[in-house]
Amino acid sequence: MSQQGYVATPPYSQSQPGIGLSPPHYGHYGDPSHAGSPPGMMKPAGPLGAAAPGGMLPQGPSPPGPQQFGQNGAHAQGHPPQRFPGPPPVNSVAPSYAPYSPSTQSSYPSPASTASVTQMASQLNAMHINSYGSGMAPPGQGPPGPPSAPLFQGLPRPPQPSIMQPGSQVLPPPPTALNGPGASPLPPSTHRQDGLPGPAPLNAQYQPPPLPGQTLGTGYSPQQAGSYGPQMAGGQLSYPGGFPGGPAQLAGPPQLQKKLDPDSIPSPIQVIENDRATRGGQVYATNSRGQVPPLVTTDCVIQDQGNASPRYIRCTTYCFPCTSDMAKQAQIPLAAVIKPFATIPSNETPLYLVNHGENGPVRCNRCKAYMCPFMQFIEGGRRYQCGFCNCVNDVPPFYFQHLDHIGRRLDHYEKPELSLGSYEYVATLDYCRKNKPPNPPAFIFMIDVSYSNIKNGLVKLICEELKTVLENLPKEEQEETSAIRVGFITYNKVLHFFNVKSNLAQPQMMVVTDVGEVFVPLLDGFLVNYQESQSVIHNLLDQIPEMFADSNENETVFAPVIQAGMEALKAADCPGKLFIFHSSLPTAEAPGKLKNRDDKKLINTDKEKILFQPQTNVYDSLAKDCVAHGCCVTLFLFPSQYVDVASLGLVPQLTGGTLYKYNNFQMHMDSQQFLNDLRNDIEKKIGFDAIMRIRTSTGFRATDFFGGIFMNNTTDVEMAAIDCDKAVTVEFKHDDKLAEDSGALIQCAVLYTTIGGQRRLRIHNLSLNCSSQLADLYKSCETDALINFFAKSAFKAVLHQPLKVIREILVNQTAHMLACYRKNCASPSAASQLILPDSMKVLPVYMNCLLKNCVLLSRPEISTDERAYQRQLVMTMGVADSQLFFYPQLLPIHTLDVKSTALPTAIRCSESRLSEEGIFLLANGLNMFLWLGVSSPPELIQGIFNVPSFAHINTDMTTLPEVGNPYSQTLRMIISIIQQKRPYSMKLTIVKQREQPEMVFRQFLVEDKGLYGGSSYVDFLCCVHKEICQLLN
Repeated sequence: MSQQGYVATPPYSQSQPGIGLSPPHYGHYGDPSHAGSPPGMMKPAGPLGAAAPGGMLPQGPSPPGPQQFGQNGAHAQGHPPQRFPGPPPVNSVAPSYAPYSPSTQSSYPSPASTASVTQMASQLNAMHINSYGSGMAPPGQGPPGPPSAPLFQGLPRPPQPSIMQPGSQVLPPPPTALNGPGASPLPPSTHRQDGLPGPAPLNAQYQPPPLPGQTLGTGYSPQQAGSYGPQMAGGQLSYPGGFPGGPAQLAGPPQLQKKLDPDSIPSPIQVIENDRATRGGQVYATNSRGQVPPLVTTDCVIQDQGNASPRYIRCTTYCFPCTSDMAKQAQIPLAAVIKPFATIPSNETPLYLVNHGENGPVRCNRCKAYMCPFMQFIEGGRRYQCGFCNCVNDVPPFYFQHLDHIGRRLDHYEKPELSLGSYEYVATLDYCRKNKPPNPPAFIFMIDVSYSNIKNGLVKLICEELKTVLENLPKEEQEETSAIRVGFITYNKVLHFFNVKSNLAQPQMMVVTDVGEVFVPLLDGFLVNYQESQSVIHNLLDQIPEMFADSNENETVFAPVIQAGMEALKAADCPGKLFIFHSSLPTAEAPGKLKNRDDKKLINTDKEKILFQPQTNVYDSLAKDCVAHGCCVTLFLFPSQYVDVASLGLVPQLTGGTLYKYNNFQMHMDSQQFLNDLRNDIEKKIGFDAIMRIRTSTGFRATDFFGGIFMNNTTDVEMAAIDCDKAVTVEFKHDDKLAEDSGALIQCAVLYTTIGGQRRLRIHNLSLNCSSQLADLYKSCETDALINFFAKSAFKAVLHQPLKVIREILVNQTAHMLACYRKNCASPSAASQLILPDSMKVLPVYMNCLLKNCVLLSRPEISTDERAYQRQLVMTMGVADSQLFFYPQLLPIHTLDVKSTALPTAIRCSESRLSEEGIFLLANGLNMFLWLGVSSPPELIQGIFNVPSFAHINTDMTTLPEVGNPYSQTLRMIISIIQQKRPYSMKLTIVKQREQPEMVFRQFLVEDKGLYGGSSYVDFLCCVHKEICQLLN
């Protein structure tokens, strides 16, 4: 029996009768028929859609008396219902934010029913005048600490479940004492309004700071929402007497009950730090099957000893269940996140290249798996048995070697393919298109020269920068110069091709006006070697901004641009990459023409999915052609308004390219971020014209693939290119039983063309354990990989299903995985305890972050384009990137040790962790914020910004000034370390406490309640626990 686990007691310890379960939608995002609520239930309107997930459906008839107020804490009526309310409303007709007082009129004046986001923002500003968030102590006192009574045993130590004493969670006080003794009603200015239609008063639980003379009883804190900011407003944990047996749990005086202390629930930071403490800085050898690697957040040295490094492959669990019945019972997805070209640090061995000459790689005759450590040599080395399909093969004569006394080949350690998990083969002509060696790839730069791009200086900036980056084209390690050829096209509603042949004195321009049938007007002189044609190219780059200086053309085309680039690569018979710099909706008459279809009315309806689908099928068939010709598209977008990212981004996504987006691009503020991205993109490690195949041992197979990929059939994953930042997530399903003794084997083979034009095979092998014990499966899970899988499967489903249904499935599956553990693996304990497996302690907090992401939960201030953009980025993310994206890194800067080179220890993403006298840096891989408390130490302000005081700081700056002192240098070093490992350049935003931009920053404090719906971590944990209790009953 596995006993590790985290245990907590919720406020509702008995099972609650009367809560109907809708048929749970598990596992797959199918069957929209489940989407409706059961008969007789009303769907609350609002951003979060209809009935809550399975176990959260509203109860039947509500008990008489004050239960009317709902169990959601004091939410003013009519606020958009939250998708994951803590516990559900009791009253099946009321929206999930039911009023807290017996009358429908809340005790505060109700604001206007609709309000713009700006109004809301200004009102929020009004709210943070005196205190950082609800229920903080008045300024100067700092935030209230955790309750002083020793009710919580602190963080769980893995071997023993830590048990929170029953009753250690605060129930909200009865309606009569809304804010605890002596609390004053709220001034009207604190009402929160929402940019969505419908009345939306502030959650009526916003707490003022404790009044003078109001003391904290031991173990209690005066406000339910204690450590959360306004967006948290309130203890949505449980229900005063809302359920049978409710009052029995109340402890202490009725006016003041205890709340679930955020410090007593599993902390992602603690989990990360514990793993760093035990495994950081060590050598991790991959010599045994099914071992769980260190977390992605832990730095260590990886030594390949027969299994691929976790930098290349991470799994949701390193122990597969033996049968499909077990897999269905646990509902843990069996998946691998594969990053075949991951960057390897300089202190680890790069991949060996195996060259068998004309013979090519040795492969199994039946399943075509490549020679690897899982092949067993027999009969004195003359034959080998394939580890994947068990077929016995003859060893080719050139490959023969004798065996030693343990049946291992004598050359075992001399051959990478026998002793290592990852290596490369030189491919023979059989692996090349048309059986002839490929040409080196080409890069084509395509610049939108419409009026706005010329006027704001973007075209000039791009042309200047290209002179620099072209010096750094990627090249094979042993080569002097890059083999990549380059070409240039500019466009608005027609296309201009440039001849930059080295023997020309001046570049020549050829215009293609027929954008309906694009052709390439020149072959010789379009794609050239940069070194040879350097002077002509520089000449061209100087001329382009002047050439179009007087152009008033504001209309652009887009699909014909991609078509032109692809045709040019096709004509040159080489793979390659298009770098497109584009800024507006392509409205000119041409294939792929788009109209503005941004429709806020579709949000929170079943048609919302249309916003994520491309408008026309032109882009889909264009992407298919691009992949067929090895043409990868990377798109730099500079939109000032809606550009339909869902349509424009489709080709980059399906061809393995990258999409970069700079909203309202301003030269002085955004150019650095863009230039960093451009340099990084051109220089990164990349393979072209790639096909990936996943082979597995018998008993299971790859069934589903997510990423920047194209699939013509069920097995070949095609990518026009794949770079070091792109990951493909693969789901596996059983097709037979798996045996414990032989385990589960996975081989990922990627056939690709290098930047030097060599055809190669890159092989990654991984062996996993199999078990018939559920406990083993849970012991070997990796939460970060699970979230990567759930995010991608949910974001894929967004195209076809209502978001509400997707969110319900995610909550259901989370509860199901945890309920299965509870039922089958945990030691017996009271039903009221929440028990989490040690490997999934932080699954609820991460899952809640995913559920609150703007892709799954619309917010008025986030544009449709931004949602489509984030959806696309996540689809190709590796585990480290998705981990940071969903749970940002928040570092205290004011406590920096300037003598140390280590990053400061992160803190949890919650407003309660900020302090007025602190400075904090937050990063999620796309955005970076430096948050300054109003009482930040003046010496730090001077040290970092070189200004006399807080008031003098210019919040428009996007890079920190170079001030020659230790504080400034250390902070700038920290920023560059965080930036170094990430695929996107993060623009720095300076945020002052209590100023308007703080609104944006708050959305990243993911443990708190969202401003537009989305539970706090505490509430979500209670919600999941409740679902678990229902599943167990």
